[in-house]
Amino acid sequence: MQTSWHGEGDTWYTRLRGRQVFGEPRINKGTSFPPEEREALGLVGLMPYKVFSLEQQAARSYAQYSAQPTDLLKNVFLTALHDRNEVLFYRLLTDHLREMLPIVYTPTVGEAIERYSHEYRRPRGVYLSVDAPELVESSLAASDLDPDEVDLIVATDAEAILGIGDWGVGGIAIAEGKLVVYCAAGGIDPNRAIPVILDVGTNRQELLDDPLYLGNAHPRVDRDTYDRFIDAYVTAATKLFPDALLHWEDFGPSNAHRILDHYRDRILTFNDDIQGTGAVNLAAVLSGVAVSGVPLAEHRVVIFGAGSAGSGIARQLRDAMIGCGLNEAEATARIWAVDRAGLLTDDMDDLRSFQRPFARPASEVAGWARDPSLGGPGGPGGGDAAAPAAGAGGGIALEEVVRRVGPTIMVGTSTRAGAFTESIVRAMADRCERPIILPLSNPTRLAEAVPSDLLRWTDGRALVATGSPFEPVTHDKVTYVIGQANNALMFPGLGLGAVVARASRVTDRMIFAAARAIADLVDATTPGASLLPQINDVRETSVAVATAVGRAAAEDGVARARLEPDLAAQVRRSMWEPVYRPVRPV
Repeated sequence: MQTSWHGEGDTWYTRLRGRQVFGEPRINKGTSFPPEEREALGLVGLMPYKVFSLEQQAARSYAQYSAQPTDLLKNVFLTALHDRNEVLFYRLLTDHLREMLPIVYTPTVGEAIERYSHEYRRPRGVYLSVDAPELVESSLAASDLDPDEVDLIVATDAEAILGIGDWGVGGIAIAEGKLVVYCAAGGIDPNRAIPVILDVGTNRQELLDDPLYLGNAHPRVDRDTYDRFIDAYVTAATKLFPDALLHWEDFGPSNAHRILDHYRDRILTFNDDIQGTGAVNLAAVLSGVAVSGVPLAEHRVVIFGAGSAGSGIARQLRDAMIGCGLNEAEATARIWAVDRAGLLTDDMDDLRSFQRPFARPASEVAGWARDPSLGGPGGPGGGDAAAPAAGAGGGIALEEVVRRVGPTIMVGTSTRAGAFTESIVRAMADRCERPIILPLSNPTRLAEAVPSDLLRWTDGRALVATGSPFEPVTHDKVTYVIGQANNALMFPGLGLGAVVARASRVTDRMIFAAARAIADLVDATTPGASLLPQINDVRETSVAVATAVGRAAAEDGVARARLEPDLAAQVRRSMWEPVYRPVRPV
């Protein structure tokens, strides 16, 4: 690389001198530069004489972080630290991952995204514009990394950011945040990863009207233009960085499914909103199934919210049931998908392609009660997909579905707070000894139910995991640890496993192996035990996931690296650690 700095082995080499060194966050150590490096790099006299250890720096930074009065200001503090000293940033984050994950990622990053153009500071990553497709390759090449120096690229078009929707160019912050989690939780080397914003315009009027908006100030482009731009990005990325995993983040439901289906058998690619959410949910289900004593293939599943996340979960559960011996039709028949227009049925107008496989035959539910209030975009229900229109007389509401179906598993991805009402939960529990209930919508204020209510309404029988963090709940003298179905349990380990194996594809077997590995890390049969590992142990979780993913890649014939018999040890050795490395002048 012809740059002012480069790494070789465990050493950084740089042509920078004096204060310029402080401006390069990858090599800057601040007060931790030892005397010999201060002399060699022209730093003598440019900082206090005393040398501090990384541990001392981290302790001081944590005190400064803790003094910030709001979560947004904590996010700003960590971003500024990341901009000046990358190793210290990641050391602080890994030391306090459970506490800081909601600050550097969801939900606080949502506030930073909304204010991106007005709080713009230092650019990080690559900005690609649909208005200049001819610049895609040169823009990616400007990262100044060689073909074998990139393991991961996270890209977003920012159409469906978290629970806040379309935020245009500000979505670069979600790609940055995702990479931060990959690095802190999965040991991916941050110097081998690139965040990308695919700026295709925005349909948010307040951004279009904002003279300070930094993105393309026009509506999102038509489908043909969009698809050509996505193809230009994929073509350039795979040409320049042939070993990189292309991660898709927070795309709108239709584009997300189309892109994944188009490229998944051609390149090394992964969509966390679809595959990651599905796998983490599957892990929670597998843990709950072990407690229930009912084989997975005999469960009945209701999913409330049939957008990207809900449909991804449905796919994963269907595939897992097929793995248990059911054929595709039998597995699909055990899943009922409900959106804001009610139960999906095959006579609905405008069903999305990813919803269609889970639509029930209209004849099957002909006698079910209908709710006239369902069926329009503003009606009850949820999901991150536009609702298909209900038939005459309205749609079939969640409560009617629960009473008719008698589900043993109920999943919420609707972003409709309180949707799992007491009457719905009690109706479910009346026909199921150990109901598995997963209100996954986040942030916390959007959860379909809170764990304390679910346990109270079911006399402590519910097996609960949530999308947002909740404190333990004590019910009838038993303390229940509430597992969080956070995708951070899955995607960092998946990426790490793909990198170690040098996989050419992400296969279904690799996704299922990740879910199984997560479930195997807990013993949910202990009263009050969590269905999922705790976030503070996520680096160990990533080792287990990466090991399972690597083995699955080898079994599927997509691993190009030589995998050692002790694959877990090989995975651990490959993990990047936030420690200072020697810096030498050139």
